[in-house]
Amino acid sequence: MVFADLFFIYVFLPLCLLCYLLARSLPAKNGVLIAFSVIFYAWGEPLWVCLLLFSSFLNWFMGLVIEKHRDTGAGKAAVATGVTIDILLLVVFKYSAFLVENLNALTHLGLPVPQIRLPIGISFFTFQAISYLLDCYWENVQVQKRYTRFLLYLSLFPQLIAGPIVRYSVVEEEISNRSVTATDLCEGALRAIVGLAKKVIIANNLWAIVDTFFGTDITGLSVLGTWYTVIVYSLYVYFDFSGYSDIAIGLGRMFGFHFDENFRHPFACKTIAEFWQRWHISLGSFFRDYLLYVPIFGQNRKYVSLFLVWFSTGVWHGAAWNYIIWGLYFGFFIFFEQKLGKKRIKNWPLWWKHIYSKLVIIIGFGIFYFEDLGQLGQFFLNISGASMLINSAPFFDPITWASFLNNLFLVSGAIVFSLPVLPKIKAFFLESKSDGLYAAGRIGGVLGCLGLLAIVSILLVDSTNNVFLYWRF
Repeated sequence: MVFADLFFIYVFLPLCLLCYLLARSLPAKNGVLIAFSVIFYAWGEPLWVCLLLFSSFLNWFMGLVIEKHRDTGAGKAAVATGVTIDILLLVVFKYSAFLVENLNALTHLGLPVPQIRLPIGISFFTFQAISYLLDCYWENVQVQKRYTRFLLYLSLFPQLIAGPIVRYSVVEEEISNRSVTATDLCEGALRAIVGLAKKVIIANNLWAIVDTFFGTDITGLSVLGTWYTVIVYSLYVYFDFSGYSDIAIGLGRMFGFHFDENFRHPFACKTIAEFWQRWHISLGSFFRDYLLYVPIFGQNRKYVSLFLVWFSTGVWHGAAWNYIIWGLYFGFFIFFEQKLGKKRIKNWPLWWKHIYSKLVIIIGFGIFYFEDLGQLGQFFLNISGASMLINSAPFFDPITWASFLNNLFLVSGAIVFSLPVLPKIKAFFLESKSDGLYAAGRIGGVLGCLGLLAIVSILLVDSTNNVFLYWRF
């Protein structure tokens, strides 16, 4: 089941809310959320519900063992066992085919390549489970003794499929003690509608442009056509993924959960380090807290840890070499900025910092797109202009120009709304000391979101391509 679907919006979610609000006790409310979360996951993955349940029971049980045998060999073994099994499950389901294919290429063994369908959301709920075990061992959180509460944490449908990666510490208190107010319902619904609009109105239309130019062999694509498309793709990934995060945060709020932000207008950054402080924050903070500062062979090895973080960031996104290259590519620029120093970068002109960071980011998204390394090589030939010499590719073509003119409003709007424009407008009204401006902001926000919901609903009629990009990861 997907969020950007009329059945989810007008049947599943209202029915879940109704049952939740009718349930009197918190255990009953938690039971409602668990039941609807299992149904939500089983809707598209009925077999892999068993994997989700297994993972939840395993990590809950290991948490109990950690608490009972803390600071002993058995406690350390429980952490190691739990984390190892979690990673092995991820490797088997997500990377086994990739590993066998590369082993065959190196050794010519001809081993059969496993054809295992990737369970949706496994990267997200596995990382949540790992963070829980480590936080339990480090005593950052209390061990959850009730299995149903831990199952709720791991399976909660708003963030189950594509994040954000919610730490147990964020929802620890709310799992056992929360309430839902009218403000929660209203603010959560408005946030979810904004996320739906990002996905259906902006991201889906941006993807149509990307698929037109990058969906086939790009050998003959012009230099400007390649730059135009990769810029559009960068915007598409942002609106698709941040739209999902907005929906997840909004839905969580409607049920009394307050998830951390996952995006903070990343294209407003001035450096690559700042970009990753604003982009997919839950993943970046996961690797920072659980890998970057972990001693390797008993010592803190700064640059080895940095390499592992960015290698793991790439690998986490997919079983293909381009994702590994993508992770190490960004890791190189993080390393470059660290060696250069904050003081030197601070002295750069503002315009240069924006040009530098956007060029690195946009080229990075090109690496992210092309899993075929041959096409990735052609991408670099195109953006560098070398394709004009090697493939006689044009610098400019009329099809790109026509697409640009036809989608000028869409692309311009996407650029504007990727920046912190709406938050500033919202703050102008809602932080105003004038009661009139405050009321106008409130009423205008509600009416605007209702209008967006109407547009989304119309666009979703007979629409079938609404799967979020990060469901693949």
